[in-house]
Amino acid sequence: MTISRNRSAEAVDVRVEDLHKSFGSQKVLKGVSLEVKPGEIFVLMGSSGSGKSVLLKHIVGLEQADRGTVTIGGHNAADPATRDAISTAMVFQAGALFNSMTVFDNLALFLREHRLCSPSEIRQRVEAAMEALGIKDAAKKLPATLSGGMRKRVAVARAIVMQPQVILYDEPTSELDPVTGATVAELISQVRHDTGATSFVVTHDRDLALGIADRIALLAHGELIFVGTPDEVRNTTDETLRSFMNPQVKAVPARS
Repeated sequence: MTISRNRSAEAVDVRVEDLHKSFGSQKVLKGVSLEVKPGEIFVLMGSSGSGKSVLLKHIVGLEQADRGTVTIGGHNAADPATRDAISTAMVFQAGALFNSMTVFDNLALFLREHRLCSPSEIRQRVEAAMEALGIKDAAKKLPATLSGGMRKRVAVARAIVMQPQVILYDEPTSELDPVTGATVAELISQVRHDTGATSFVVTHDRDLALGIADRIALLAHGELIFVGTPDEVRNTTDETLRSFMNPQVKAVPARS
């Protein structure tokens, strides 16, 4: 697989500084600060309810912070003008594909709606993405007829057609079997290699994180408690991180 790099749009950093967010009396994010380097694969992990999705929504610009800032390439993520200044794509957990449209039309929709290029260039970019991700034979199919793994490929293809500087992945291996999950992990790494885009991956999949990340962060109860390389995760002495990455299952004896 080879995906054409968008040479006119360099990878950018993502910075979160002292981010606070509450919903009513519930404090969800409590002063989170992190930096994702240009071109890096940064993986954010955490258990359900830790604040991962809320943090992701701030980076996408769907939430306003109570305090603190989120910037993408130096631009405020909450400012609508940032979407014009920085090319950002999102790969949603469930794909978020339009079942009434063919795979080809799903991939072409953004370019058509925003009139970013000519019809011939749209076809060229869509066909190149489908070829690179091995979904060319599915061009005329509807998403509902595809397997879970194929729908993930279509979702990633739709992202790279936009030639983004930043790609955000929300639980990319959820509801996939281990073999398909490993394929998606390889796909994320290959997309970064070929496009140079900065990748921010939210997941609870330990194998995915250790397999693709340049750095891994752990969010717990709204606070960032660890940031480090996969080797640092494997060798950590931090008990919270160790228990998250290597949970102990206590079997219940069968009734006699």
